[in-house]
Amino acid sequence: MKLLVVTEFPPNASGGGPAVVRQMLKDWPEPELFWWSCLPDQGERFGQRVQEARYATIPARFYPYRRLARFKSLFLETLWSRVAAGHLRRMLRDVVPDAVWVIPHNWSIVPVAKVMADPRHKFHITVQDYVDVHNNPQRFGVGRCRRMAAMVDGLYSRAVTRDATSHPMIADLLAHTGKDAAQMLHAGLERADFDFLEHKVPGKSPAVRIAYAGTILVEDVFELFVAAVESIRGTLAKPVEIHLYGAHTYAGRRWFRRDWMVEHGILSEPELRAKLRECDWGFAPMSLTDSDHRYNRFSFPTKFITCLAAGLPLITLGHPESAVMKMAAQYPVGFASSSREKETLAVQLKAALEMHSPWEQYAPEIKHCARKEFNAERMRRTLYACFQKCAEQGPRR
Repeated sequence: MKLLVVTEFPPNASGGGPAVVRQMLKDWPEPELFWWSCLPDQGERFGQRVQEARYATIPARFYPYRRLARFKSLFLETLWSRVAAGHLRRMLRDVVPDAVWVIPHNWSIVPVAKVMADPRHKFHITVQDYVDVHNNPQRFGVGRCRRMAAMVDGLYSRAVTRDATSHPMIADLLAHTGKDAAQMLHAGLERADFDFLEHKVPGKSPAVRIAYAGTILVEDVFELFVAAVESIRGTLAKPVEIHLYGAHTYAGRRWFRRDWMVEHGILSEPELRAKLRECDWGFAPMSLTDSDHRYNRFSFPTKFITCLAAGLPLITLGHPESAVMKMAAQYPVGFASSSREKETLAVQLKAALEMHSPWEQYAPEIKHCARKEFNAERMRRTLYACFQKCAEQGPRR
């Protein structure tokens, strides 16, 4: 079955969303896999190969990061999107895929919504993040984000099959589109990960190693965490270390402590997995306020699952209504707090970090949560069945 992936990011992009897509496609034969995106690939560093990739490239100077963001957004919405839509239509005509996997992310939304309005196209949709999160409304424009969010709702409604990144997001999409999802689709644990969890034994590190994987999106919460840990480090039986894994460097930040923090840079997925398994805790922070509620309540950080797969109990910080805190409440896989006070958080962390064997304490719930919510093989089977349904409803050749 020919599958065409349609999204903003290229096959080997960094970040949690692209990693989920690659994991779900690991069994898909390369000759049957095609890719369309708005951003070009910079090599095959994550090993995702496709039969053909085409890029309706957004020129780097026109991507609305900071300077002239509103003007650039207007250009992308009104002019570039028409060119990109024509580019996507040509690829659909040339490839004639059996199924299309739409992942509506940022600027892919506008051209994809134009093209997929054609009822001849049968597609599966995965919503990973809403577009009106972080500072996108300030960069792109509030009205424009509303229009793009409505386009995603329209895509979700028209799709043959659908899924989303968290249970709260699935419920939210059902409430305003009337369409349910086949499953919650996120990163998952493979059979080898489950085998590792079954045979894992407590580590004997001379230090308490806390791992953080990925980009720091809530830097104020990270800074609060560092301050709380710093205030109790001298009182603990073992020294505490924070290990950072990701494409960005934070060594110049005021909260960075060179004597007990280590940056490892971006690693391949097998290297990252091996490094994480050497640690004692994983760290999964979200905002402690609800100001960015569309992200807080509906998105779900991939690092939470990455840490589960490595057998790491989680230190989870976030607003009580956030998706990640609701998951941590349902499955006690570590220490969780919504405190915004350094002193209160420090007292709570001291009790957690002094624990003799956090793995032995939290192993049963880590395994339970992983099997119930994040079984990669089960998610892949369900996703492939969705692609098959799209193919069956597509036009006869």
